[in-house]
Amino acid sequence: MTNEEKPKIYKARPVRGGKAPAQPKAAPSGEKREGQRIAKLLARAGVASRREIERMIDDGRIALNGDLVEHPSLLLKNLTGITVDGKPVAEPAPAKLYRFHKPNGYLTAERDFTGKKTIYDVLPEMERVMPIGRLDMNTEGLLLMTTDGEFKREMELPKNGIERTYRARTFGEISQNQLEELYRGITVEGMHYGPITANLERRTGRNQWIEMTLTEGKNREVRRVLEHFGLEVSRLIRTRYGPFVLGDLQKGEIEVVRQHDLVKFRKSLK
Repeated sequence: MTNEEKPKIYKARPVRGGKAPAQPKAAPSGEKREGQRIAKLLARAGVASRREIERMIDDGRIALNGDLVEHPSLLLKNLTGITVDGKPVAEPAPAKLYRFHKPNGYLTAERDFTGKKTIYDVLPEMERVMPIGRLDMNTEGLLLMTTDGEFKREMELPKNGIERTYRARTFGEISQNQLEELYRGITVEGMHYGPITANLERRTGRNQWIEMTLTEGKNREVRRVLEHFGLEVSRLIRTRYGPFVLGDLQKGEIEVVRQHDLVKFRKSLK
């Protein structure tokens, strides 16, 4: 291939020395940046999460007017001329949000190379949707799904403090006073968990249901905290994420959230 035939590589805007930064620098005071980062625009269009888009760029799967894009900080005003795997990308439609009742025994992943079943084996044929947060393979209940990668990111950011509520069926001895200690936060095996509101719902012998509300959603947080108290968790169900509840949605069912409710909630995040 001659130099003239080589595809042009689109890079991030150059700074002093001509090198592209790992992250774009903030514009000087009073100067307005033109456009938005390509990773953000593609996430909003529902192509994938920002992280996945960065990997796709590294793999040479994204191009602008036929030429490869090299860096996710490339600034664009729109997605005109952008292709992913050779296919044009449409401008983002308004975000959609779905409530999905994830059954037990399925991974929250698009694919699993070990052969385990994922939530996409349960979901019906529909537009591309991405999970907001994750539920462990053996955790069931409410899993929010969206078409908008940027909204997914907003929902998962710890700084937004969006509450998640779980119900856990446990075996062992514990008191309400012990559970109330969780409101001050707790450190388990070097991992600190922020305030958790926990209530003992009902007890039959040494079995009980415990309701827990938290905002961090760290990996296996509910299970780790309860196991720290010597409890065995036999069932874990997420019943709420922000204002959205599981309600009477049956296992495996998915239902779109009214656009009015979604818009109202997004305004509350700003």
